[in-house]
Amino acid sequence: MAGNTFGQLFRVTTFGESHGAAIGVVIDGVPSNLPLTEADIQPDMDRRKPGQSKITTQRKESDIVEILSGTFEGKTTGAPLAMLIRNEDMRSKDYANIKDAFRPGHADLTYELKYGFRDYRGGGRSSGRETACRVAAGAVAKKILARQKISIIAYTLAVGDIAAKTIDTSVIEKNLVRAPDLKAAEAMIAKIEEVRKNGDSIGGIVEAVVKGCPPGLGEPCFDKLNARLGAALFSIATIKGVEFGSGFKAAHMLGSQNNDTFTAKGGKVKAATNNAGGINGGISSGEDIVLRMAVKPPSSIAKVQKSVTNALEETEIQVKGRHDPCLCPRVVPVAEAMIALTLVDALMIHKSSQV
Repeated sequence: MAGNTFGQLFRVTTFGESHGAAIGVVIDGVPSNLPLTEADIQPDMDRRKPGQSKITTQRKESDIVEILSGTFEGKTTGAPLAMLIRNEDMRSKDYANIKDAFRPGHADLTYELKYGFRDYRGGGRSSGRETACRVAAGAVAKKILARQKISIIAYTLAVGDIAAKTIDTSVIEKNLVRAPDLKAAEAMIAKIEEVRKNGDSIGGIVEAVVKGCPPGLGEPCFDKLNARLGAALFSIATIKGVEFGSGFKAAHMLGSQNNDTFTAKGGKVKAATNNAGGINGGISSGEDIVLRMAVKPPSSIAKVQKSVTNALEETEIQVKGRHDPCLCPRVVPVAEAMIALTLVDALMIHKSSQV
């Protein structure tokens, strides 16, 4: 199976399945002498792990990360960094009733068509469980970015038609949905509870802001920074759309409205607005990188749905097990991780092109 490695100079390879013994990640290209222990990685793992609140899946995984190689005496050695996360709370029997049927919205059918075989236990390799590996790698990338004073913060901007009215980043980790607006968060949580009780699920929007990104990242023409960030975020299965800056609103604007006019300030060229989202011509401008992701409603729902078996017989299925009614709160740390991995790789590529 190809497609399990991400990045060019900072290369991340993930492995493992949802109901296997363990999942893990190997990173090649980690610089040496970076202070790093499991304690640096665990906080982000805890933000993504299942069972952390009443509005997430109740699968209980500690998601304790183990560093297997690539560090010595609390610092990276420059060798490949390998990390392992053991699976502890699998219930494969929950999927026995649908092993021969294709779940709507999932990768069951496409995996069967591509490989002629699939792991039906929670989706196997296509499961969101794999994203724990990305978060572990992303925590390492964040430490590298911090040295360059680059920070990434993501949050739930909307759940269904309920949107945050204010952006207060200090409250993101103080509510279950990871919204930047406590009042809106209460309404979001109530909505998620409502759809869960009805056996359904709901989508939303996650926004991310990168601060401190230097200008010059991104390689035209086919490795534009926004193109690489888009590819990274679209590799998260639940993401159905990505926009930068004014995004799709730009389709309804005039050029005179959407253009970011320039001013001279502090000996630098500064943009008066940031409709470009911090990227022009595929290259970072030095302004904040602002992007948003459309998160689809989780496909595993308790409602009875029509389907077809692998014997081409029409049937009805009901997905059992423990699933998220809304993925936005847990997508937040995954999105941050994929952005961090992209930026570290872009930084290394940029530096390699300079004399």
